[in-house]
Amino acid sequence: MTDMEMDFTIRTLGEGMIPSPMTNTQFVKDDQYVAYHRDARDILACAEAGLDPPQFELAGPREKIYFDPWKLKCGIVTCGGLCPGLNDVIRAIVLGLFYHYGVQTVFGFRYGYEGLSYRHHHVPLELTPEGVKDIHKMGGSILASSRGPQDISEMVDNLERMNIGILFTIGGDGTLRGGMAIAEEIERRGLKIAVIGVPKTIDNDISYVQSSFGFDTAVSEARIAIDSANTEATGARNGIGLVKLMGRESGFIAAWATIASSDVNYCLVPEVPFTLHGFLRSLEERIERRAHAVIVVGEGAGQDLMQATGERDASGNVRFNDIGPFLKEKINGHFRGLGIEVNLKYIDPSYTIRSLPANARDSAFCVLLGHHAAHAGMTGRTNMLVGTWKGEFTHVPLCMATSSRKRINPDGRFWSTVLSSTGQPREML
Repeated sequence: MTDMEMDFTIRTLGEGMIPSPMTNTQFVKDDQYVAYHRDARDILACAEAGLDPPQFELAGPREKIYFDPWKLKCGIVTCGGLCPGLNDVIRAIVLGLFYHYGVQTVFGFRYGYEGLSYRHHHVPLELTPEGVKDIHKMGGSILASSRGPQDISEMVDNLERMNIGILFTIGGDGTLRGGMAIAEEIERRGLKIAVIGVPKTIDNDISYVQSSFGFDTAVSEARIAIDSANTEATGARNGIGLVKLMGRESGFIAAWATIASSDVNYCLVPEVPFTLHGFLRSLEERIERRAHAVIVVGEGAGQDLMQATGERDASGNVRFNDIGPFLKEKINGHFRGLGIEVNLKYIDPSYTIRSLPANARDSAFCVLLGHHAAHAGMTGRTNMLVGTWKGEFTHVPLCMATSSRKRINPDGRFWSTVLSSTGQPREML
């Protein structure tokens, strides 16, 4: 599939016939779109080829809705690892459904998709405006979470039994794939249940989504860890500060925190290979020249330098080796072999960052995501997520969002900016 052939068509359960109860708002029309391409030359190329440029459906409230709010029951589930802003999104969906549309019944399914399967006996939590009024001040998820798949048929059975009309799934790639499978089973059965995703990935690696919630908070807190590493590195002769940050397959947190800090000398990310020989030789030159160094590494970087674990986690992801302690050992061993004394401090703030409440910017973003998810669900749209593109909120089919992971382009302008900030060699091979 080329950039010209992408299809962002959103499925619906049927035509909206009910006037929206919302007042004093600006409604979005169904023929309003956001262009996928940023470069005008790409749009012109589509036109010259006789093709319509790919475009996202613009998110927002519609004048007509599909579901009758007074008869509707909704469900919310949070899956995968913790992330700043989970409670903010839950709260925004509940308050949006209640105050914008008058929906009276919203259930929170506990412990991820386990909560949708009867065999785990997790009792749903009824979510009310009063019950969620202060949850945005707390980290984590009031619904808790879990990893791993559940039986799709059982989950749809439960939704049907509880007469759920809209299921909101908040999670990353695995969660969204699960939501897509649920939506497809619902369609196979001919049921009128909408599935709306809200992308939750602290790594910011969901395709066709410009930014995901929690990422801004993660970068802000990561910079604090980098500042500490820099203080330690400059506070000792031949000091080295080593910080490991989240990023299994995409190094966006490490890269953006590096730019935000401007004190990082090496940024190692999963997308850009390096060898120990090339990296340590460059680090040796840096220490000889400047007597200190700050290194930031994404958790998925350098996995080819270590023996594979051969294991997978509950979500089916390959279980990675820990690159942080590995690099710490190799750096210390290298300089020990040279007879050079170094003072290395290692910092891993990963779980501290994951469990934090969202900062102000992320919190506001979560409110808007939650409201737009509610708007999409009320119009009968399904098998989609709410994202952002070019500063606008958009609808993205789950099949497109899960088609691949968003990653840093080593040949792109963004990575060139990182290299300009650190001064590290483009290649360390």
